[in-house]
Amino acid sequence: MNTTLSKTRDKKISVLISGRGSNLAALLDAIDAGRIQGRIVRVLSQRADAAGLQHAEKRGIPTTVVDVKAYPTRDAFDAALGDAIAADAPDLVVLAGFMRVLGAAIVQRFAGRMINIHPALLPSYPGLHTHQRALADGVKWHGCTVHFVTPEVDVGPIVGQSAVPVLPGDDEATLAARVLDAEHRLLEDAVRWFCADRLSVDGQTVALRGAVKPPASCQNPQR
Repeated sequence: MNTTLSKTRDKKISVLISGRGSNLAALLDAIDAGRIQGRIVRVLSQRADAAGLQHAEKRGIPTTVVDVKAYPTRDAFDAALGDAIAADAPDLVVLAGFMRVLGAAIVQRFAGRMINIHPALLPSYPGLHTHQRALADGVKWHGCTVHFVTPEVDVGPIVGQSAVPVLPGDDEATLAARVLDAEHRLLEDAVRWFCADRLSVDGQTVALRGAVKPPASCQNPQR
């Protein structure tokens, strides 16, 4: 696949969350500050009690709950969720702490315009409990990754990564907090790049047009 993604204009963004929505809040702040050429048109969750829905409601952004318990199969849930997303015809779908594995049909439906923020430096530590596993392995660097979503979990083309040090005395909570701060910055970068039409995908490689050479330390590309 060799794809240049969309043409410059204000992009419509749908965001999927499952919990407190701190990445959603960071995106909303970045949009309000004019740093992202896009607007969030809807926030969706599979949980009615997801606290992050309040971030959207306070700004008058529509929210939709597609309750996973209301559907007999994963395929039925995915189809309903896909229809709810498609109703807004978003240019970009952001999985921002959405704790649900999506099946191939819905992923392919939004191929090339669905990204995920993962709390590890992929391909290391796909799946769950990433901070716990990193600490158990004694790694010196941990971090986060934004990638395009593919039917295979946590292996899609990587948009950007940001690394943080693992410090002496870290536990899962302190490391998670440091990574989350990096997530907020990296996800903002990735969404801004997409909305500014700076990303192109060739197979597993994502190119960022106009990027300066990144520094020698482990960081995502410079802005």
